[in-house]
Amino acid sequence: MTDYSAIIRDALPHCLTETKLNMGKKYRGKVRDVYDLGDELLLITTDRQSAFDRVLASIPFKGQVLNLISAWWFKQTQHIIPNHVISVPAPNATIGKKCTVFPVEFVVRAYMTGSTNTSLWTQYNQGRRDYCGHQFPEGLRKNEKLSNVILTPTTKDAVHDRLISAEDIIQEQLMTQAEWDIAADAALRLFEYGSQIAKDHGLILVDTKYEMGKDRDGNIILLDELHTPDSSRYWLAGSYETRFAADQEPENIDKEFLRLWFTEHCDPYQDDILPQAPDDLIINLSARYIQLYEMITGCSFQFEDHRGFNYVRDYRDLQPSTSC
Repeated sequence: MTDYSAIIRDALPHCLTETKLNMGKKYRGKVRDVYDLGDELLLITTDRQSAFDRVLASIPFKGQVLNLISAWWFKQTQHIIPNHVISVPAPNATIGKKCTVFPVEFVVRAYMTGSTNTSLWTQYNQGRRDYCGHQFPEGLRKNEKLSNVILTPTTKDAVHDRLISAEDIIQEQLMTQAEWDIAADAALRLFEYGSQIAKDHGLILVDTKYEMGKDRDGNIILLDELHTPDSSRYWLAGSYETRFAADQEPENIDKEFLRLWFTEHCDPYQDDILPQAPDDLIINLSARYIQLYEMITGCSFQFEDHRGFNYVRDYRDLQPSTSC
């Protein structure tokens, strides 16, 4: 693994946390700033780091990694399901189709793990055995591989996501049965394909979430991000079995270790003011994101200086993103 710590440390004061583009109406999400261009959307992936339904920190180059690794995965998976991408005009920017988004996140899991309130392990450890319509036996351990890959949807509520079963999604009219069947099949096929690519590169795709919606023609398409270290959990495959046998946490290469740091130092759901994550922790997370990008894509990460990005008048003034 290339040591990028000096570059990352130098970039700590220059994270992309806000954008001020001379564009259409702006919507600010936890991580993305979205500009309405009429028939299309401009999605800017910032360096804001979210978890526990709030922003925790700013991670240098994170936005570039998320945007470019999503672009790579979207290109690789067009044979499974079409997606929203029209173009990638800059490392942090994607032009996408405007769609009607399903109010459901399609979460696919292959392991008994997690640290958030809605995660499989948290719920199981609290005694829950019925989870999103799936039944689990007694005696399962944290980080254990499940007997089958499962789809565990949640609602996209304004404050907290809500666990829900496929049956309830239909009953609550969040989706039709036909829409659910197409989306659920695509989610499982995407995960199977992503898991194989990850395995080929020494990684385990542990779990992930997908977002889908309908375009103007009524086609169900894939949206948002795909198999990024924000939307997915990745472990290093080579050490998993040994560490699991020794009751040690897997070597993760996503934001889970940042989640764990906050759960050890505060109550991230209840505390109004959170402690500041140490610089070394942030640098480590940035390096892991970049490592994952290079492992998955086979590309060398191209560091972009985006200190002036906040004040660019138009996304067309930006330099096109590079790819290998």
